[in-house]
Amino acid sequence: MNYRQLGNSGIKVSEIGFGAWGIGGTTMDARAYGPTDDNTSKKTLHKAFDHGITFYDTAALYGYGHSEEIIGAALKNVRHHIIISTKVGYLNFKGEQDFSIKHIRDSLEASLRRLQTDYIDVYQLHDPPISLLHSDDTIIETLNSLKREGKIRVIGISTRSPEDSVLALKGFDFKSIQVNFNLSDQRSLDLGLFEQCETHGVGIIARTPLCFGFLTGYYSANDNYAAGDHRARWSTEQIERWANAYKLFVRHIPERNEQTNAQIALRFCLSYPQISTVIPGMLIPEHVEENVQSSLAGPFQSTILDQFNKIYKENQFFI
Repeated sequence: MNYRQLGNSGIKVSEIGFGAWGIGGTTMDARAYGPTDDNTSKKTLHKAFDHGITFYDTAALYGYGHSEEIIGAALKNVRHHIIISTKVGYLNFKGEQDFSIKHIRDSLEASLRRLQTDYIDVYQLHDPPISLLHSDDTIIETLNSLKREGKIRVIGISTRSPEDSVLALKGFDFKSIQVNFNLSDQRSLDLGLFEQCETHGVGIIARTPLCFGFLTGYYSANDNYAAGDHRARWSTEQIERWANAYKLFVRHIPERNEQTNAQIALRFCLSYPQISTVIPGMLIPEHVEENVQSSLAGPFQSTILDQFNKIYKENQFFI
């Protein structure tokens, strides 16, 4: 495993991080990737740590705290060897949010209990409206207060879109930004986000690097998605467009050397040095073993990246 700095935060993270939305399961109305088995999730977390993964990204929303509980139970004995990132803001999967002082503090305390720790390495606002951050300065003040209290180390933000990420860089001292980025979603490149983050010393956490699993080539609109699997909510047309996207890109790899589609997708993300870590979801130990190889393969040549960007611009991946 290779490691990178999280911007200028002073925190070092594994290039391949652990996206922990999926292991939260589908308790109540929680949406993720279908039902999970907690024992399998713990084995997957153990496998990740054994393979050098040090960055674990979760949220209070995921499984309504269950994702955090699983991480706390599985990794409490190695807490000081890992970086935990969690989020605050969402109340439910209907999209309702609360960024009040009370909720931020209460949510943090609940996350600390579930994670069995007394501090969070990277505490992120979970998709807040950027206009709210400008109109309500108590949000940032509260986070800075929690940092002074030693309960969080770094303040970050997860944004709804790359456009919001650009806005978040203006006027706010976030040390990390979590944003969608993958072969079929290169909006961040078009907006110049990576260069702006580099200028500001902000680390980038790239989420959805496999486009909800569709860039692996394993899924299609004909699949029967389990209850609680958020992919069942997308239209057939959108799923087909995402599910077939990988074919446009992988054919331009001159020597695949048995690389899987997932490994190619992750290598693409890691080819940009401004990205600190990518956080694919991993539900079983085999996902870990496959994904970590992307770190060892190294970046793609600039000619291939240019070709990937050309393909992206010549196609429409969103309905």
